Amino acid sequence: MISPKFCYHSFNPRQCPKTEQFMDISSGLQFRGEPRPNREIGAARDAFWHWHCLVSCIMVTLTEPPAVELARKNLPICILDDESDLVETTSELLAKAGFPTFGTSNPQEVLEKIRHGGCRAVLADYKMPGMDGFAFLEKALQCDPGMYVILVTGFYSVDSAIEAIKRGAYDYVCKPVDFTRLTKTLDELADLFTQKSRIRDLEERLLINLQTHGIVGKSAAMLEVLDLAKKISRHYTNALITGPTGSGKELVARALHQMSPVGQERFAACNCSAMVDTLLESQLFGHMRGSFTGANETRAGLFEYANGGTVFLDEIGETTLAMQAKLLRVVQNREIQRVGSPEVKQVDIHLIAATNRDLRAEVAAGRFREDLFYRLSSIEIHVPGLMERPEDIPILVQHFLKKYSEAYGKTFQGLTRRAQIALLQHNWPGNVRELENVISSAAITANADFLDVGDLPAMLQKPLRRASTSDGNWQPLPLDEVRSVHIQRVLDMCNGNRVRASQVLGIGRTSLYRFLKRSSKRTVAKGAA
Repeated sequence: MISPKFCYHSFNPRQCPKTEQFMDISSGLQFRGEPRPNREIGAARDAFWHWHCLVSCIMVTLTEPPAVELARKNLPICILDDESDLVETTSELLAKAGFPTFGTSNPQEVLEKIRHGGCRAVLADYKMPGMDGFAFLEKALQCDPGMYVILVTGFYSVDSAIEAIKRGAYDYVCKPVDFTRLTKTLDELADLFTQKSRIRDLEERLLINLQTHGIVGKSAAMLEVLDLAKKISRHYTNALITGPTGSGKELVARALHQMSPVGQERFAACNCSAMVDTLLESQLFGHMRGSFTGANETRAGLFEYANGGTVFLDEIGETTLAMQAKLLRVVQNREIQRVGSPEVKQVDIHLIAATNRDLRAEVAAGRFREDLFYRLSSIEIHVPGLMERPEDIPILVQHFLKKYSEAYGKTFQGLTRRAQIALLQHNWPGNVRELENVISSAAITANADFLDVGDLPAMLQKPLRRASTSDGNWQPLPLDEVRSVHIQRVLDMCNGNRVRASQVLGIGRTSLYRFLKRSSKRTVAKGAA
């Protein structure tokens, strides 16, 4: 309700058109252009415009649709009860309140509606023949973990209400239903659903802002990679990108190319580990007709094809020493020779190489040419693995979920809490590529609005491996030793990443460092003894 005080502050009578007639509502006095004291005229003017403003505000309030009605329209409700009269009555009352409703006495019909996203809340009777409220609640949450289920019972008790909430019910009400309370509960749900929709919209906008040339990330490690790529993009000629398999090295290479002065020119990629030397040489340098068996025509290689642009050599650490010698001339002098041709050609290219190997160790072992390594690594970008940037996992999941929702024609609102925990606890040996494959396969099989643990691969559904507790292997150990062993196993699982280990253990990094320090002191003391 709008008070006159609001009108007084929101309206200035001096800004309104003049009128020749003012009515003093409180006294009924009327003035028709007659000279009156300024105080009386001012009071009459103010009283008239305050009344006019109040009526205008009330009219605007009545004509504008309230936000509550809009929220209710976005919350379809299913009413499930074995008594058809109650279903019909409840459906009519909720429909008059503005909720889209669907009523039935068949639980399977409601479950089918849930599977296809036909409702967002269910008002279900607790006592039904064939399937009680708890059984229906369990099946409904299996179909859609994000479903809101309100159980209705004629035999209310505090214990049963607590049990229903524990099992996942949103509310537990008794018969006869208090429709004022029920409407308030449903309005809270509608408001919550509207807020979640707005949050998803904001997250989608944020996701767009967190993408840079196809790279998604907000972690400090990835921001450093992107910042370095921007700094060198206008100046590099050779660059080396290192990082584990599946971490996104080619995406970084493409981003580096797009930000460079030749970003509008061709980008040619070659996987050096996919071909033997003879085919790789032909692929990169080209060949003349008749230069080898099967060379039926003269063909240019990737270096000529991408002249003026960028060539990306993926997995360069897999090449042989002979192939590395041929690449050295390209890197050093930008000169190429087609297979079977004596002609030397000049090419103007940017060269980006990538590897998942430690090339310094390869050089020391004699498997990679030292001169080629130093020419390539004049500018080196290291792309961290996914376990080095776990804060990127949620936005990567959101990115892939949106990508495959559009690809498969489905609408997903996100992941359940337990599915998110399963993803965060996995060590991701395949990095971002593995995460993308997991979301892609889950999106194919999922039928609900939220991806759940059951939609994930079997390896992610299993809990963390625990130490054997069988009687045959059990032996008494000091508590400190058991704790140290467990911490070490979690560190091994996280590949030595202490930040990730502290998250899995559920303790702070400071506590983890303190435990490790104590363990090292005990180890030294035992050795001294």
